[in-house]
Amino acid sequence: MGNILGKSLKEIVHFMQRNELCWCGSGKKYKKCHADFDERISEIKYNAFKGQVRPPKKIINNKHDIEMIKAAGVVNDGALDLAASLIKPGVDTATIDDAVREFIESRGGYPSCLNYEGFPKSCCISINEVVCHGIPSKKTILKEGDIVNVDITTTLNGYYADASRMFMVGEVSEEAERLVRVTKECMERGIAAAKPWHFLGDISAACGDYAHAHGYSVVTDLGGHGVGKDFHLEPFVAHEGEAGTGMLLVPGMVLTVEPMINQGKKTVVVDSKDNWTVRTKDNKLSAQWEKTILITETGTEVLSS
Repeated sequence: MGNILGKSLKEIVHFMQRNELCWCGSGKKYKKCHADFDERISEIKYNAFKGQVRPPKKIINNKHDIEMIKAAGVVNDGALDLAASLIKPGVDTATIDDAVREFIESRGGYPSCLNYEGFPKSCCISINEVVCHGIPSKKTILKEGDIVNVDITTTLNGYYADASRMFMVGEVSEEAERLVRVTKECMERGIAAAKPWHFLGDISAACGDYAHAHGYSVVTDLGGHGVGKDFHLEPFVAHEGEAGTGMLLVPGMVLTVEPMINQGKKTVVVDSKDNWTVRTKDNKLSAQWEKTILITETGTEVLSS
């Protein structure tokens, strides 16, 4: 049985596998979907010393998955737009949180932060020295000169999109404005460095090198993450590191780029009372911008901003 119709047994088995449904769940035959993709990955030589690894198949999204994440992103961006319209002196952060929840739910979604591991509100609102995970409250009133991060994640039909924006309340100090601007530029440089068939460390280096060049520190205890079919997936996205290291970036991966940049030192502390609020240890200002991005065949596509 070494040859059937001119084909070796090995060739027949390979042929049958290529005609099976693709592992990505697209419903297409493997040969018409991810066969060439897998072949390209198998040909790449990895440097274990640099921690270079293949991405697990479970985090590669098919066309349907991507469209669903995009739909969640549309609602998420709408919620961020609504939050932007409410940022002004005298507004309490609970009012913003309530509006975000109502907006997302009115469009058939769910505010993913609500009850996530016990988090009590629908979004995170972090002011000045608060790095992230600030809990909205009627007692927290925005005032002139504040810099504010609003971080929202939306679940829609089982898919997630995650983004945050910085806002300046009225007139802010030159130092605060510069931190907000440079942090956004860090994120943009990180996204520009996210290229298919390159490595995760390229994002880290682009963000971190730019922050350090401007005299800022990068929070390393927290970072970005895979997102889409769940709130938090592989890989962990550091915003400081070495280019050419870490996980291979391939088409179909969806992740967040969300540098947290500090005016002072990078050390952070978690509030012992609520076990959520993360602050700079030296009480100096911090800023964060975040977008959900898709790795495509040619570069990246922003799915939520």
